[in-house]
Amino acid sequence: MFRDSLRPLYHGANASSPVVTNKPSMVTLLRDFDSPGVFPASARIDRSLKITNGFTMKVWDVWRYPAFAFNKASSLAFDVISHHVWGPRRKSWGIEMTILSSLMRDVSRHSALADIAMVRKAMGIGGLVPLPSDALVTPVTFRVRKRNLRGMLETCDAMENEKRELSGEWIIGKRLWQSLQSDYKSARKTGEGANFVDQTKLDYDLRKGQSRVILYIHGGAYYSSSAAAQRMLTIPLSKYTNARVFAVDYRLAPETVFPGQLHDVVSTYFRLTDDLRVPPENLVVAGDSAGGALGLALLLYLRDNGYTLPGGAMLFSPWVDLTLSCESWDTNAAYDIIPTPGPTAHLHPVIMYLGDTLEQYITHPYASPLFGKFEGLPPMLIQCGDAEVLHDEIVLLSHKASLAGVQVQLETYEDAVHVFQAFPFLNVATTAFISCREFVRHKLPHIQSHSPQVLDNDTEICLENDTDNDNVRVVRGDGVETNSGWQEVQEQMAREIIDTSYEAQLSSAVPPSWGHTWLDLEPTPNSSGSEAEPTTPCVTVADPSRVLRHAVSTPALRRMQSALSVFSERSVASQYLEDWPTRRKKFTLSPTPTRPSSPSEASHPSIKIPAFATPWATMTSIASTTYLV
Repeated sequence: MFRDSLRPLYHGANASSPVVTNKPSMVTLLRDFDSPGVFPASARIDRSLKITNGFTMKVWDVWRYPAFAFNKASSLAFDVISHHVWGPRRKSWGIEMTILSSLMRDVSRHSALADIAMVRKAMGIGGLVPLPSDALVTPVTFRVRKRNLRGMLETCDAMENEKRELSGEWIIGKRLWQSLQSDYKSARKTGEGANFVDQTKLDYDLRKGQSRVILYIHGGAYYSSSAAAQRMLTIPLSKYTNARVFAVDYRLAPETVFPGQLHDVVSTYFRLTDDLRVPPENLVVAGDSAGGALGLALLLYLRDNGYTLPGGAMLFSPWVDLTLSCESWDTNAAYDIIPTPGPTAHLHPVIMYLGDTLEQYITHPYASPLFGKFEGLPPMLIQCGDAEVLHDEIVLLSHKASLAGVQVQLETYEDAVHVFQAFPFLNVATTAFISCREFVRHKLPHIQSHSPQVLDNDTEICLENDTDNDNVRVVRGDGVETNSGWQEVQEQMAREIIDTSYEAQLSSAVPPSWGHTWLDLEPTPNSSGSEAEPTTPCVTVADPSRVLRHAVSTPALRRMQSALSVFSERSVASQYLEDWPTRRKKFTLSPTPTRPSSPSEASHPSIKIPAFATPWATMTSIASTTYLV
């Protein structure tokens, strides 16, 4: 009785009560984002805010630090106790997610206690976590060339003197690396000193299967994080998709403001296509959060200025509306791990990113892609959680792109937070990466406008020189990074046993965890030649515990199981299995319109929704899937 009487206190303090309202249709909601330059009435940002001079700490403010620590400690203790007394605030959450949500909730109220350097150091704590195993990482530094860019970046390009440098890193799964090394040796042996090789003497399917290159753009609200900090995403992405991943370190705000970050991403794209000779159709652009928005801005810029587009895009929780206009900023604020920006300009990501040009650019499609036109863009895989503050704008993005004729697959994961793929203790993270594999390996080659090519020998030589040098580092099977020279890497790789546990989840004995796919395409067995392909068509999982058992048995995930799990009375997997019959939801799958050829018009004019799409846009989801694993 006493416990039940306190339940309203817990839920009232930590969760928004669901309110049944008549929500407007998608067409009505999208009207606010039809016209760049028009500020939505529901915007939650003050356009009069200006960037501040910086962080100033006074002696008499020192007391605020212990007060903040006490406040967070008491809130955390209350949430942990409540988790076990009344259950988690989201049905499928384990103790780890309760703790993460508690730590991050309302943290923006205390932004005056930190400066940008402190925030970046705090974000770097993630680098102390053991990494996913079995990958090679090669840091790269390159000079930014003048490329005679057109459009908005013409001024930025004219300022380049080929002295400025950008950095990034290549991430290659060990199995892919071993297969590539075998190809390189065969090429040298066959060429016998020449710079070419007869491709008929090599396995064509093998080379085609490993010819994908992913350009990854990290998130971090434009002012923090790095390529190295996002290896929890890039290493599994390389392993699951069997692709080489290049993650770029673009310049951060507030030292560099818009469109400087976009210029860095565009320069990196052209380095891959022009300098390293990777065919654009072989490229897939991927990114999380702010990086997802930059990836979408890259696509808009390339299309608007007549450049060749990449083969596809994968966006993880993209932040596509800087005006913060969508309702989920309020309804999911109690659950998500990213805080709502505070009312002042200090450490406000939008203010730091746009600087003094906030009012001019906040609704520009390259800054807030939700305001853009999407005709002619390549196929997209978009993943988000239904417990994140960006949920509504991501759904609107998917609808708007679908109405524009883009092939879009939206995946909404139940109870998942912002960029949940970065948390290996979540079972849905494994499901999300399996879906990425399905998209890159099996869907994209059939639906992109131009099929990916087998990389020629000149391109392979360029990539080999960029990835295989004395800067290469190995992430061993225990998640520890070693800094070794090329010769030591060769010796270590000869001795080391490769972790193949993630492949067990993809074997024919374990079908994928989704019910139906957006296109009824049969998987192509052994298209890459380096890993076992799923041979079972995409069917409903009869026993979800099979997927869960593989997920929790992965060595990389075992290393990541939180010590705080001892507080939990039962595992997340057991809770999930008990609740499975009641947690299943149906998802709707809409017909996807044919994607037109790339238009020459820019993304700034208002989008005109075709008449046939009006009733279609009122559906609750378009080309979307709700994942419950």
